[in-house]
Amino acid sequence: MSPAVRRRGRTALSPLARFYLLAITLFVLGPFVPLLIQSLAFRWDWPHLLPTQWWLTARQTTRLPLAWDYVLSPYSRLGEAIFNTVLIGGATTLICLAICLPAARVLARERFAGKRAVEFYLALPLIVPEAAIGLALSLLFVRIGLAGSVVGVVLAHLIPTIPYMVRMLTAVYQGLDRQYEEQAYTLGASRWQTMRLVTLPMLLPGVIAGCLFTFLVSTNLFLLTFLLGQGKIITLPTLLFSKLAGGQLDASAAGIALVAAVPGVLLLLVSERTIRHQLWLGR
Repeated sequence: MSPAVRRRGRTALSPLARFYLLAITLFVLGPFVPLLIQSLAFRWDWPHLLPTQWWLTARQTTRLPLAWDYVLSPYSRLGEAIFNTVLIGGATTLICLAICLPAARVLARERFAGKRAVEFYLALPLIVPEAAIGLALSLLFVRIGLAGSVVGVVLAHLIPTIPYMVRMLTAVYQGLDRQYEEQAYTLGASRWQTMRLVTLPMLLPGVIAGCLFTFLVSTNLFLLTFLLGQGKIITLPTLLFSKLAGGQLDASAAGIALVAAVPGVLLLLVSERTIRHQLWLGR
């Protein structure tokens, strides 16, 4: 579609709609503005609207790494936290997808005794407090030797992420017409070929959305990571909360908070482009 055709298909927004979009944008992005200013500040006291001394001027008079100098230095352990966060989030997402894809197919298309009970059981992690789950798992994992390991943290992250993935994939399966799969069987395709060439491409937008949500939930879990990791597994949430333990948001903590928001934003942009491309191909 040419740019001229796309421009002709656009409609002008009303002043109220523009105001609404602007208000939503400010509401979402507004909190990041003081966070960005704080990450560049050295001294910012009330009631000044802007810092009285910036990091770039203060770094010339001190030998200690300040603000972004500290965040990007090995002392902050930011690189280790990013690696562990991506590793745990990616492993949790892949395992969660492998578990939930067949489960969602059964829940969406089959009728069996106890189906309501299974659905309620899968929703329990959304009801039970995260602290109760973490304490119960920590008692178990200490006994079997999984506490303080990446494997233990990944297994713990599966508990709150599986309900989200199952619900999203179940909804996607319910919207998938079985006739496409039946036509593939009629033409001689095997079950594996039908799944690989017909079902998965049609499920791909929903699968991407479910994986995105699972990854974001996993990378933002603090309490389970803290309890099961026992201080040995450092991720972006645990690193950030350790910086905030004193109750004060300094420049280095603000910088780490901004870095912690980057993976989710990048993944959201990539997944949005992928989903749009898949939907365009499906037209």
